[in-house]
Amino acid sequence: MAFDAFYLTCVLNEIRALGEARVEKIHQPSRDTVILHLKGREARAKLLINPNPAAPRLHLTAASPENPQEPPMFCMLLRKHLSGARLIEVTQPEMERSATFTFSCIDELGDPVRKQLVAELMGRTCNLYLLGPDGRILDCLRRVGLDETSRRPALPGLSYQQPEPITKQNPLNCDFVEILCKPGADILADRLMDELGGLSPLVCREAALFAAGDTDARMDALDVDTAGEKLALFFAEHLNHPTPCFYAAPDGTPKQFAFCPIRQYGSYQAADGFSALLDSFYTLRDQKDAMRQKSQTVRKTVTNLCQRLTRKLAIQEKELTATYDRERLRQLGDIVTANIHRITKGQTVLSAEDFYDEDMKTIEIPISPILSPQQNAAKFYKDYARMKTAEKELTRQMEIAGDELNYLRSVLEELNRASTEQELEEIRQELQSGGYLKADSGRKRVKQSKLPPMRFESTDGYPIYVGRNNRQNDELTFKLARKDDLWLHASKVHGSHVIISCGGTTPPDDTVTQAAQLAAYYSETTAGQNIPVDATSVKQVKKVPSGKPGMVIYHSYRTVIVNPYADIVIDPLNAEKKDNS
Repeated sequence: MAFDAFYLTCVLNEIRALGEARVEKIHQPSRDTVILHLKGREARAKLLINPNPAAPRLHLTAASPENPQEPPMFCMLLRKHLSGARLIEVTQPEMERSATFTFSCIDELGDPVRKQLVAELMGRTCNLYLLGPDGRILDCLRRVGLDETSRRPALPGLSYQQPEPITKQNPLNCDFVEILCKPGADILADRLMDELGGLSPLVCREAALFAAGDTDARMDALDVDTAGEKLALFFAEHLNHPTPCFYAAPDGTPKQFAFCPIRQYGSYQAADGFSALLDSFYTLRDQKDAMRQKSQTVRKTVTNLCQRLTRKLAIQEKELTATYDRERLRQLGDIVTANIHRITKGQTVLSAEDFYDEDMKTIEIPISPILSPQQNAAKFYKDYARMKTAEKELTRQMEIAGDELNYLRSVLEELNRASTEQELEEIRQELQSGGYLKADSGRKRVKQSKLPPMRFESTDGYPIYVGRNNRQNDELTFKLARKDDLWLHASKVHGSHVIISCGGTTPPDDTVTQAAQLAAYYSETTAGQNIPVDATSVKQVKKVPSGKPGMVIYHSYRTVIVNPYADIVIDPLNAEKKDNS
């Protein structure tokens, strides 16, 4: 990602476009996130400030995160000083990831004063300061004590100290030929990163790609004059006329963003705005992180069960392999029986000709001195019969364990796809009904409405339904679907059941392709390409006898090769809302 100083400049320009906005509300939904509700001349907007050192950001947002019942002290302080204030100025130090918001406020005596909110988004020193009219710190999100290790103490009552100024050159007014001729890094992108301020490594690689045709271009292979001209052209174009661009994964999720085209990954897309791009990127990431944390206990339990079953299958496989040599036990029993008259009391080894060997070689057969000759022969036959029985039982047990392991792996895939608390709760209930999880007796369960399957619509107008989990797959295939509907599933991998509601007609090929693309997307092969998807009528699909939820068998089908359908699954919630309207 590339939330650098110049991208911040673009975001601040969008905030300035609100005009002298008034602060209506202030919320702090998490320790590092502050949201200011602003009312501009023509519209309302929400300004999100998050000085988290791991992923600092500042942008306008459409998200409405849940707020704690008791607002934090810093939030209460901001409300006391900034509620009703007008945002009159937004400034940014040159080439720095820092922004200062100046507000016109009314103090306790009713006099107009100016207060500032300073957001510093620079790595480990990230912080959010509220400054009084005299420039002293009223409070800050992270307090830094007065010790020898702190260069810039941050405590209420202290004067605010500006960060050290950037000493690197501004890419808008520097001599690129001079930079390229100086001693320094051997890679062009690294040289730009070392010499220019306000830029991210991603943008420096894009500049190197534009100037030299390679993100890893070496300095000793450059034509300095030509490269210098191209670099000046690149930065003049994209810093004066920035465009919000992003590179997306196959499912449409933004992976990288910048204020310029991102060509180093082969393809990129343009966004509607700089804040909108950041909002989409971090909202999706935060949702996935939150769901990952909520599902951690369930995921750990299922993972441990998968590992235990994998070890069990490995042991059973070894034991099964040992049963394949049982025929030799029967042969040894025959040899002992034929030589009973040669066995004497207390003998431990029988030397006899192996009449199952073409050369009739003499072999030594261990026997028990405490057993009679007849009992020694019978022991070999008994071991042979035991091995024969063990093969059948091990084969049956391995089939059961294999089905159980396959089911649990499908649950892990469901957990990866779960995007809401309700979906996670349904998976938890599925595991509890299967005896894999104990019901939480200490938690009062809130009765929730049953979650419906996801619904989409093909370009030909056919409804397409997608199961969210194994239990819903069963219900969708065997209760909701008609026998003449079309059933699809990614071939030989875990994934959702997909139903085309045909209504007694034959769906066009475009509809079948789109449904197959959904089946490919909602499977464990979602990030792949050229995914085989099996399609058959619902009446051909049978539930596995005594099988786990979602497990089916089918024999008559056709297979289509598709890629995951990213366009229809970017925002499935909208599709659901459309269905419910």
